[in-house]
Amino acid sequence: MQLQFITHFNERYSYADSAVMALEGGCRWIQLRMKDASDEQIEQVASLLKPICSEYGATFLLDDNVALVKKLDLDGVHLGMNDMPIDKARSILGPDKIIGGTANTSEQAIYHIRAGVNYLGVGPFRFTTTKKNLSPVLGTDGYKEIIARLKSEGYDVPVVAIGGIEPDDIADIRSTGVSGIALSGSILNAADPVEKTKTIISIMNNNKPI
Repeated sequence: MQLQFITHFNERYSYADSAVMALEGGCRWIQLRMKDASDEQIEQVASLLKPICSEYGATFLLDDNVALVKKLDLDGVHLGMNDMPIDKARSILGPDKIIGGTANTSEQAIYHIRAGVNYLGVGPFRFTTTKKNLSPVLGTDGYKEIIARLKSEGYDVPVVAIGGIEPDDIADIRSTGVSGIALSGSILNAADPVEKTKTIISIMNNNKPI
């Protein structure tokens, strides 16, 4: 399983701080999500984080902003269900950039796969305060159902679980067959986000997929 970190902020840490701490803790996949920020603000933080992610050998994606991904030559973009269509983003970014798509149902997942996603961010696992307009909660049964449907139709695209996940959930989520988990608040709001990241990665490594 792979750990993906989605940036957030709180009273102690900025978006950039959150990404750097996840990297220091061993995460090697960062998605910069700055909802309601201007392009100028996003570009400033992305330009700061790009060389840092490169130093750590980490994949660096932006949430939603296809134009900035192209302008800054970042690794890719993650698109929500109400963002730019996957196929349009692919036509802009070309075949080599990573494009992820958010899905809450097997129908949405298949739609994104046919449009050319590299991976799916499927959720939410449970209620989370870091995302507005939350889709219906899936739980482990929801993931099992979606992954079974994808396999039955011959699709083999990585599925990343997201939404309110805590370390104690990792074993149950792994049993569903997902490829990774994405975290935000559970890391950033920890007493020590770097150590929390290390702990989560250790749990993932010590409990290898069957």
